[in-house]
Amino acid sequence: MALVPLNLLMSHDGKSRRAHVTCVYKCGDACSKPVPNRSDNEYFRDVAAAVSRRSILQAGGVAVLAVGAGSALAACSSNSQPDPTAASSAAPAAPPPGMNFASVAPNREDAVVVADGYRQAVVISWGDPILPGAPAFDVAGQTGAAQRGQFGFNNDFAGLLPIPGRPNRFLLVTNFEYVTPQFMFPGYQADAPTREQFEVEIAAVGMGVVEVERTADGLKPVMGAYNRRITADTPFTLTGPAAGSDFVKTPADPTGRTVAGTFANCSGGVTPWGTVLSGEENFHEYFGAAAGSPKPGPVDADRLDRYGVAPEPTALKWETFDPRFDLTETPNEANRFGYVVELNPWDPASTPVKHTALGRLKHEAATIYVTGDGTVVAYTGDDQRFDYMYKFVSSKKIQTGASAMAHNLTILDEGTLYVAKLSSDIPAGQIDGSGAVPAKGSFSGTGTWIPLLRSGPGGAAESLVPGVTAQEAAVFTRMAADKAGATKMDRPEDFEANPKTGKVYVALTNNDKRGAPGEAAPDAANPRNDNKSGQVLEITDNHAGTDFVWELLLVCGDPKAADTYYGGFDKDGVSPISCPDNLAFDDHGNLWISTDGNALDSNDGLFAVALDGPNRGEVKQFLTVPVGAETCGPVVTDDLVTVCVQHPGENDDNSIDNPQSRWPEGGNGTARPSVVAVWRDGGRIGV
Repeated sequence: MALVPLNLLMSHDGKSRRAHVTCVYKCGDACSKPVPNRSDNEYFRDVAAAVSRRSILQAGGVAVLAVGAGSALAACSSNSQPDPTAASSAAPAAPPPGMNFASVAPNREDAVVVADGYRQAVVISWGDPILPGAPAFDVAGQTGAAQRGQFGFNNDFAGLLPIPGRPNRFLLVTNFEYVTPQFMFPGYQADAPTREQFEVEIAAVGMGVVEVERTADGLKPVMGAYNRRITADTPFTLTGPAAGSDFVKTPADPTGRTVAGTFANCSGGVTPWGTVLSGEENFHEYFGAAAGSPKPGPVDADRLDRYGVAPEPTALKWETFDPRFDLTETPNEANRFGYVVELNPWDPASTPVKHTALGRLKHEAATIYVTGDGTVVAYTGDDQRFDYMYKFVSSKKIQTGASAMAHNLTILDEGTLYVAKLSSDIPAGQIDGSGAVPAKGSFSGTGTWIPLLRSGPGGAAESLVPGVTAQEAAVFTRMAADKAGATKMDRPEDFEANPKTGKVYVALTNNDKRGAPGEAAPDAANPRNDNKSGQVLEITDNHAGTDFVWELLLVCGDPKAADTYYGGFDKDGVSPISCPDNLAFDDHGNLWISTDGNALDSNDGLFAVALDGPNRGEVKQFLTVPVGAETCGPVVTDDLVTVCVQHPGENDDNSIDNPQSRWPEGGNGTARPSVVAVWRDGGRIGV
C-alpha cells in the first residue's frame, strides 16, 4: 500500500464524483431540480452589524454530561498540481492519541485500502442470509421472499451494541437506504420493471439487526435470536402530534396511527437506553403518479413542492405496483414518511415507532446528548441544499436501570422542537463567496434555537409559530421553520456531540447552488459560492437552552486552494478531505468523518480529525473505499473500526451486466454493498 505524501492531491475538476445514477435513486436527482426552499429568510449580512459579541456564550460556562452519545455510533476550484515532494516549512506536530497511523493516499482503487499495519475483512454483504431458512445469495435468482431473510441493499448507518454478559458478541444494526435496480438485477429494464423486482426492492430497504461475533479475523455474522429485518411494509406506530391527524389518515389506516414500513433510511444514532434511531431522508422519490395525472390544488402543491414530492412517474415506478405510492390514489401516504424512527433491537417482536414530535423533514440522522440533569437532546439535520438544523429538547428525564426502557421509549414524544438561526459579527465585505478566511482568522459567530413545536402527553401539542397549527408544524415542519426565519445551510447531514467536551459537530456536505442567481448568498457559516466540498461546523451549545456559539472547524477541499481552512492547522500537513457526511468519535475525543461524493478525484474515505491543542484541524485519512462507493456509518472503538461501503461500482456507464467494480468478491463476482471491519492485531486504533 502506498503511503501519502500529505500534501499530495490528485487533479480534479471541482465536481462531486457522485454518479448521476446514484443521484437518481438515492435522492430523486434533487440536485438537478429547483431548490425546494424558496423562503426569503435573511442572510447573515443583513444581521451581522446588529450582533453583539457580548451575547457570546463562553465555552466553559455550560455544565453538561455526555451519556452514551454517538454511534456505539467555488470549492475545489483550484486545478493546481501540488508538488508531492514539497516539504512543509513547519515542524510536524506529534500525532495525538488515536491518530498515530500513516495516512492513506488518495486513490482510485477497486478495494478498501487501510492504513499500513491494519487488517480488514468484510463482515456481511447484501444478500447474505440473516434469518433461518433464508437462501444463499443468488444474483440471478433473487426473490422478494428471499430478500426478506437476507441482509439488505446499500447499508448506510451502522450501530454496534455489545450484548450484556456475552463477551465479543454484538448486535449490528444497520439501515438500508435505497436500491439501484440496474446494479441488482441482470438485464434490468428501467421502463418496465417486473413485479418480482418490486418485491425484492420493498424487502431490500429499511433496517436490519444481526448478531455478530468478534474473532481473530474480524466480525462474523451469527444466526442469533435477535436477528431481524425491517422492510418497506413492516408495521410502525406513529406517535406524537401528527398521529391521528387528518394529514396522515389513509383508506388503509383511517385512524392515522399505523404506518406500513420505512425507507430512505440514511444515518442514525444509538440512544443511551439501547435503542437505535434512523432518519427517513429522501422519501419523496418513492411517491408519484402516472403521466398526465390531475394536478393538486394550490395548498397541496405548495406542501408537495416544499418536500420535492411530485405527481409524476418515479424512477422506481413503485406507484404502478402499489396504490399507496400513487399520490392521486393515496395523497396522504407521503405525509407518513420523513420522520425519526426508533427501533428496539433487544425485542424482535417490538413494533418500531415514528416520532412526529421531532418533525417531518429529510432527516439525515438523529443523535442524542444527555445533560447533567438527565434532559435528553436530539440533534438532526435536514439534508438538502438550503435547509435547516434542528434539535429536540425532552421534557422528560432519562431513567436508568433494567426497568427504565418503557419510560425511555417515550422520551422523544414529549418536549420542544427548535430550528437554528445563526449570526456573525464578521463584516459582510469579508464574506464575498471566495472562502477567504476573514481578518479575525476564523469563521465564527453566535446562534439561537427558535422554538417551533411543544409536544406533551398523548399527542397533545402546541405550535410556537404564529399561523401554524401543531399538526402542521409536525407534518410540514419545513414550512414552519421557513416562517420562523431559520438559517439556510449547505446540506446539514450528521450531528455528533463530543462525549468528552459536549461540543456538537455538524457535517455540511456541499451546496453547488450557494451564491447562484436567485439563491442564498454566502454567509460566515456557509462562506463559499458553488460549494463543492462542504464544511464541518463546531457548536458550543447550551444544550437544553436556546443560545450557542459556533465556529467552522473545517472548510473542506484542496489544501493548496485559498478557499479551504483546516482549523488553523498547517495545510501542508493534512489529508485532503471533501464532502463530509457521517461523524463519529473515538475514545480519545478525536472526530472521525466519512465522506460522500469526494470532489477531489479520489475515492471516498474515513478521516480522523484532531480537535484540540496544536493539532487542531489536522486531518488524516484512515481508509478509502472502492471505486464508485461511499463511506458510511463509521463506528470507532478502542480496537475496532467498522464502516459501511455503499453503492460500490455505481457509475453512469455501468451496470450489473457491465460492472465497474467486482468488490468484495473479486474475479467474476458481483459488486455488493457491505460492512467492513478494520483492526490491528494486538493493538489499539491509532495508538
